[in-house]
Amino acid sequence: MALRGAVCVALGAMLCVVAGAQENNAAAQDKVVRLNQIQVIGSHNSYHAGFAPSERKFLEMKNPKALHGLDYHHAPLADQLSGGVRQIELDIFADPSGGRYAHLWLDDAVKETGLPPGPSFDPYHEMEKPGFKVMHMQGFDQRSTCHLFVTCLTEVREWSRAHPHHLPIFILVETKEGDVEEIPNAAKALPFTPAVLDRMDKAILSVFSKSEMVTPDDVRGKYKTLNEAVLAGNWPTLAEARGKVVFLMDQRKEETLYTEGHPSLRGRILFTNAVPGAPDAAFTEQNEGTPAEINALVKQGYLVRTRSDEGTEEARTNDTRRRDEVLASGAQMISTDYPRSEPSPWTKFVVEFPNGLVARCNPVTKPAGCVDTLLGETPVTK
Repeated sequence: MALRGAVCVALGAMLCVVAGAQENNAAAQDKVVRLNQIQVIGSHNSYHAGFAPSERKFLEMKNPKALHGLDYHHAPLADQLSGGVRQIELDIFADPSGGRYAHLWLDDAVKETGLPPGPSFDPYHEMEKPGFKVMHMQGFDQRSTCHLFVTCLTEVREWSRAHPHHLPIFILVETKEGDVEEIPNAAKALPFTPAVLDRMDKAILSVFSKSEMVTPDDVRGKYKTLNEAVLAGNWPTLAEARGKVVFLMDQRKEETLYTEGHPSLRGRILFTNAVPGAPDAAFTEQNEGTPAEINALVKQGYLVRTRSDEGTEEARTNDTRRRDEVLASGAQMISTDYPRSEPSPWTKFVVEFPNGLVARCNPVTKPAGCVDTLLGETPVTK
């Protein structure tokens, strides 16, 4: 009350009444608008730190095509969240013993070319520690703003606790496994078995409590399957979801492994990238889907993530066609390498909402009367 009084003195009585009314209206709207009825901007490969100068020079000489598609980088996760990003993506590699990805083949290649060595990609020797690692491609593209999965999650949780009124943050997790054919000396990424996926859940729970997340169990509620709950519109309201995170699985190939022993994702943390209609279906990706395909899914109740640009192509030519069509769609998450706080360095290409809004009422699924500005987060600035 003392703080409200001070604000009223500063603003003047009339403005304080208006501010109070907006606060009340926002709280009322939060009780009506559900998690699947908003739209947010996300970042693709959110951890990606790019290449060191000598690495860039090497790639310019030896593989300019690879550099062309990977020539982007992001700020630390907390800075992205402060800039308005509400969906992040983390690629994880299993490394139960530690040290599997401690050597960078690209370092050797740069040295053999005679270029000066760059800064260490792992100055704190995090790659030697056991646990899931966050990076893009073993042996080649390993520079990350947070190398340990739990470190990345801790950065998100600390930001979340410092901003408890934030809209839900969607955390997309991509499990990486197998060889990199172009780099024969790179370590083979370990497969994600049900046991490894169990460890992934435990790693998440070592950082976030279930009360800080929206989980499949929360959405399923009294329904027999998660899909039934989603089709019935049983997503939590924003009043229930603010200040929380939502974990999503990127690949569809892991769906059957992750649901093994967990029918309809009972007891699991992540929502799978599921085939619509499957018992565990609540979230699905449409990275190249048409607006018609996306809208058909969101109208049924599914969460959809899509991409507005890829491989730096649109950003280099300011090709806004894909961006504009997905912004007009009902996809709840629009992922880009160029959110408002990180525009293209080549052109004016950027993916953002009007007036600097962090989020807006979903163009397809919003309830009648939903007001963008009442979603309640401060507009971001460049």
